[in-house]
Amino acid sequence: MFKIPPIAPERLPALLRAIPKAELHIHIEGSLEPELIFALAQRNGLSLPYPSVEALRSAYAFTNLQSFLDIYYAGASVLLHEQDFYDMARAYLARAAADNVVHAEIFFDPQTHTARGVPIETVINGLHRACEDARTLLGISASLILCFLRHLSEEEAFATLEQALPLQDKFIGVGLDSSELGHPPEKFARVFARCRELGLHLVAHAGEEGPPAYIWSALDVLKVERIDHGVQAFQDSALMQRLAQDRVPLTVCPLSNQKLCVFPDLKNHNLRQLLVAGLCATVNSDDPAYFGGYINDNFTQVFAATGMTARHAYQLASNSFEASFASEADKRIWQHKLKECFERFVEYD
Repeated sequence: MFKIPPIAPERLPALLRAIPKAELHIHIEGSLEPELIFALAQRNGLSLPYPSVEALRSAYAFTNLQSFLDIYYAGASVLLHEQDFYDMARAYLARAAADNVVHAEIFFDPQTHTARGVPIETVINGLHRACEDARTLLGISASLILCFLRHLSEEEAFATLEQALPLQDKFIGVGLDSSELGHPPEKFARVFARCRELGLHLVAHAGEEGPPAYIWSALDVLKVERIDHGVQAFQDSALMQRLAQDRVPLTVCPLSNQKLCVFPDLKNHNLRQLLVAGLCATVNSDDPAYFGGYINDNFTQVFAATGMTARHAYQLASNSFEASFASEADKRIWQHKLKECFERFVEYD
């Protein structure tokens, strides 16, 4: 067992930025910065209902998940061609690499694009090409997870899956996202069963704004391997015990939780309590262009607000590797790099 060396508190923000980490909860459409939205609109000959980049950025004022989703889908409307999807993913991966992310598992919402007449091949090929290039050009590995929109029907999810199957070698799993309340996981039981038969990894958003019952359903009905968000699990002691015993990962997104008023004050976030309870919690950025920061911003701000320490930093980074769908060989390499990073910081203290 690696003994966490003491790190001076003033050195903690630099440590958080430097540690290698995996990002497992990132919606690629949510990484679209206003500048890129305007650039793509201009390239594609589209007009936007905002006169400037600043006006668009100032519109990012959300009160709940649904009000965020409304502008989120409007921003995605500029994505029309394979190069657009490539440029979006490449921009995110460059930022992630700068934040010392060594591995990313990227959500994408094909239904957001196919509903506008964009072929699913255009979406997947552009994103996948960016992931492939990132490995050689940026030194970061990345995989894709296809997400079904839960406010749509299961029949529509099945149709999307069938469209995507010829490209199955370009994504590693499926997820469930968008409006949580009123759309419990069991609504998608049959399509997730089919995906399990196909050998795809399974994840689902549950327990962000929805109740602990949604997490139980995601685990027992959908048979997911990982819970996205999951912070409402804290309301249910039996669920907390289940998550800890089975090492079911939670992909927690602190700044997203703050922006959507799940935890209006970051100092009240329960990330520390989840770790103390023995859960495999991780830190992620969710929709960084909209929620005020990429992964290092999430780390530094939630640590500053809650008083977590270097020991928590090591556990969160280590958890992110454990929770990933990467190979065991890659995980061992990243864990070794994590230990080396801590040892370097001790040498400089």
